[in-house]
Amino acid sequence: MSATPRRATIKDVAARAGVSKGAVSLAFNDRPGLSQATRDRIFTVARELGWEPDSTARSLSSRRVDAVGLAICRPARLLGLEPFYMEFISGIEGVLAERSCSLLLRLVRDLDEEVALQESWWRARLIGGSVLVDFHEDDPRVEPLRALGLPAVAVGHPSLTGGLPSLWTDDATAVAEAVRYLAALGHRRIARVGGPAGLGHSMIRATAFETTLRELGLDGTRQIATGFAGEEGARATRSLLLAPDRPTAILYDNDIMAVAGVGVAAELGISVPDDLSLLAWDDSQLCRLTHPALSAMSHDVHAFGAEVARALFDVIAGKDVASRPVPRPALTPRGSTAPPP
Repeated sequence: MSATPRRATIKDVAARAGVSKGAVSLAFNDRPGLSQATRDRIFTVARELGWEPDSTARSLSSRRVDAVGLAICRPARLLGLEPFYMEFISGIEGVLAERSCSLLLRLVRDLDEEVALQESWWRARLIGGSVLVDFHEDDPRVEPLRALGLPAVAVGHPSLTGGLPSLWTDDATAVAEAVRYLAALGHRRIARVGGPAGLGHSMIRATAFETTLRELGLDGTRQIATGFAGEEGARATRSLLLAPDRPTAILYDNDIMAVAGVGVAAELGISVPDDLSLLAWDDSQLCRLTHPALSAMSHDVHAFGAEVARALFDVIAGKDVASRPVPRPALTPRGSTAPPP
């Protein structure tokens, strides 16, 4: 009769990874003192040996959820200025406060770092689940986090989220509405300043922008992909407005870039909206404080965050959560849009 295979121990993991047992403990408890490369090596060896700390074998159903995770791949300075994430996080926090639960928020440099972070949070049982944001095409987080068994809700279109329970806004329809509105005012040279091309929602918006303009018989190639910071939006706007055949209307992917666009127009002596119409995404207080106030695609970001948090608690509780859209952004005309000169 064959002997029962011996179960791997922390000593086995340490030996194969070339570290001490203390280092393995540090990695699985998300404590400082190890390089990311060492943590990754320890986690890889643990997976190969099928080992995990005893604490991770406990079911979440046997204890209260004290924290949920959110990792965002943005510079800290930009995140502090971006109204969307401040509103989104406040919506999440409102639901967490009702349950005496905390949000574990971390900024990461890239998606690989996020995978390692989520893995360390989950293995150390620091979180009961996570909210995943800013999806890319063929997003590298989907498979490893699904294999980990991490309860998660994805914020993104189902075409990007690999079957994870997801909530999303219908960006394609909203872009089409914005473009058709500007065209109805009489604009024929419409441009878009979008976010990074690698982001899934930027890709969806770019495709919808080009498709809608071509359906209207207009040039759909006036698009610039850039970062979400004000200086990047200003640089893209300046490039568009210094072109020989400059646009008469510009659609921006966020409010910070649109506000920067107002400043660039003033710098170049271009009147808004007499010479140039501007339309922002994700309406915020910033849009109402500019002169003129910015027309915007508006939706309740706070309510969106709250709905995502409630969906995550349903996933953690083992409920079957269907992916679904939330109300899409709706056009709010203000003083920054008018017929072209």
